[in-house]
Amino acid sequence: MKGFHAYPGHVRASRPADRYGRDVLSQPKPSRLRTQKDVPADIGLLLEDVQTGFVGEVIAVGKVAGELLMTLEGRKGEKRKFPLGPGFWIDGEPVNITPPVLKQQTQPKTELTASGSIRVTGKTAKMMPSRMWVEGRHDWQLIDKVWGEDLRLEGIAVEELAGVDRLEEMLEVFQPGPGRRAGVLVDHLLPGTKESRLVNQALARYGTDNILVLGHPYVDVWQAIKPHRVGLQEWPHIPKGIDIKKGSLAALGLPHDTVEDVGIGWSKILSRVRDWKDLEPSLLGRVEELIDFLTAPQ
Repeated sequence: MKGFHAYPGHVRASRPADRYGRDVLSQPKPSRLRTQKDVPADIGLLLEDVQTGFVGEVIAVGKVAGELLMTLEGRKGEKRKFPLGPGFWIDGEPVNITPPVLKQQTQPKTELTASGSIRVTGKTAKMMPSRMWVEGRHDWQLIDKVWGEDLRLEGIAVEELAGVDRLEEMLEVFQPGPGRRAGVLVDHLLPGTKESRLVNQALARYGTDNILVLGHPYVDVWQAIKPHRVGLQEWPHIPKGIDIKKGSLAALGLPHDTVEDVGIGWSKILSRVRDWKDLEPSLLGRVEELIDFLTAPQ
């Protein structure tokens, strides 16, 4: 049987061989009129039952037939069960035994990244030769805000393509191959568009084994942000011939005449994005698919 815990007022054994210390029964009986102190029935607590004189250490507390009982183990290993309450002594002092205080076990909270992935800590980020390309700076900033933590952990760099018309040129320099993949996110990638023609041309030259090109239906990545996040019912339909960014800022009542106005306006829009739930599924799915492609074992 393991040793009992010390508690206020407890007198340790005078001889190492006697775990129970002095003989409790040899002490004068205290007056029943003394105030009884409440003591929780913690494991290891040494008690004397007044009625029987049994001395033992608390080794268990549990319900039996709906009643809370504690099990005491004596010096010779004998075990007896007693109900909690008054009628016990500790070092000759009357006590009232109460239920043990249960220590609340708190489960560690799972932290998520902005993309909804489980945050990984204590892992050194690696650097992979594979790359993700997006069309412009605003695309890059949006991807970085939501998926940046995941991408850095996986060692995937995100770079600006600066227009899908540069795709072939970038692939020529990058030279994709086994272990060196390219994932490309293209704006407004719809059948019959200029973007679709340029992508097909590049893939016909370099193949699809180590290149994956995906697109979303929006003319500009701004529209992949759910409109209610910026106070709109829906993003405005901007007529051809009008810059979509300037037209969108005008619909929001923000300055939109200069390049600086567009930059400031975009910063305000981006600040309203908290995590993946603020983006449209048509963008979320494409980005997740590209990340899976780039990080898949090869």
